[in-house]
Amino acid sequence: MALNSINTNSGALIALQNLNSTNAELTQVQQRINTGKKIGSAKDNGAIWATAKNQSATAGSMNAVKDSLQRGQSTIDVALAAGDTITDLLGKMKEKALAASDTSLNTASFNALKSDFDSLRDQITKAASNAKFNGVSIADGTTTKLSFLANSDGSAFTVTAKTLTLGGLGLTATSSFTTAAAAKTMIGTIDTALQTATNKLASLGTSSTGLDTHLTFVGKLQDSLDAGVGNLVDADLAKESAKLQSLQTKQQLGVQALSIANQSSSSILSLFR
Repeated sequence: MALNSINTNSGALIALQNLNSTNAELTQVQQRINTGKKIGSAKDNGAIWATAKNQSATAGSMNAVKDSLQRGQSTIDVALAAGDTITDLLGKMKEKALAASDTSLNTASFNALKSDFDSLRDQITKAASNAKFNGVSIADGTTTKLSFLANSDGSAFTVTAKTLTLGGLGLTATSSFTTAAAAKTMIGTIDTALQTATNKLASLGTSSTGLDTHLTFVGKLQDSLDAGVGNLVDADLAKESAKLQSLQTKQQLGVQALSIANQSSSSILSLFR
């Protein structure tokens, strides 16, 4: 038989414990809804919180990797643009040399062709020396290779430089002709230079494709890491919303239960009437 006492109200104590528990759950659910996270701090779940923090740091560091790879793309793109110009110039130089090899030309016409050839040759030097992005070039012969970040561990994606200067193409600053016979010989020299240039540009194109592919991979990796962190710490708001309504109802019932339990002590008064 339950003890009727005005000193100890067991029913009220139990109702209060249940109400406090409901209020604690309600506070937790409201916090999850406010932050969108089921684990917002280390005290929620230390192991998962630590894992999420480490993975978030890795995903964040991928931004630096992407920036580096994009600089690499731009550096190669500038070199390729210069290379296109240089191959066009070599094609025009071949045309001038071929025209100058015609022995029926008069001196004035020959000299005009030679002047055009020399001007085109000098433009190659300008194109190669201006092929810089952010002060860096892989076409002017000032470097042998460039390394860009490939991953968050600091590993590198290396691009081999391709010299597109006159020297890198087998020509010199004085490459020219003074006779029709020399102009004919120059045709073969220009053909060789043109083949060298196209081979180097093909290699740069392959490097550019490799950078593009790796950049795409890094982007997907970063997205996967972000999604993984979300799976660990993000709250299911639909579920939390349903739970919130349930707890609010439970809280109201708990308040009523506590009120009823508190009223039970006053019923003892009827025994003394």
